[in-house]
Amino acid sequence: MVRVGLLSDTHNHLEKAAFKYLEECDEIWHAGDMGTIRTGDSLAALKPLRAVYGNIDGADVRAVHPRVQRFICEELDVMMTHIGGYPGHYVSEVKKVFEIHPPGLFICGHSHILKVMFDSTYKFLHINPGAAGLEGFHKVKTLVRFTVDKSVLKNLEVVELGKR
Repeated sequence: MVRVGLLSDTHNHLEKAAFKYLEECDEIWHAGDMGTIRTGDSLAALKPLRAVYGNIDGADVRAVHPRVQRFICEELDVMMTHIGGYPGHYVSEVKKVFEIHPPGLFICGHSHILKVMFDSTYKFLHINPGAAGLEGFHKVKTLVRFTVDKSVLKNLEVVELGKR
């Protein structure tokens, strides 16, 4: 079993409270828009980090983290990118991948809108953890934690880090 802490859209801001929640995880996943590589370095110093770059990330982040990550966690096929859309409204590049080989879990950020939805067309769970930073229109900073047990995602919880 792997306990995952998932966040996105930190925009170079990490709440001290986030570290308390992430400390209890085995891995941290960041779905883009870190802000600077220092954000990623701070997270990687705490736990192993899997991350993608987002549209506001500069060359420092892009040199270390790819645009798309596709990996296996336990037995779960995971795909993560920053700009991906959501069920019924995916960007065309992502949709093409799903039509050929959909993952078991699809993660993206960008919208600053927390969403956990099952995609009945491609038969996978979609998660957008919302935004954990101060920039954007979201009202509450959030992250998501869950456990991957073989190919099953369970014990999903939304953590509110306070008002933006």
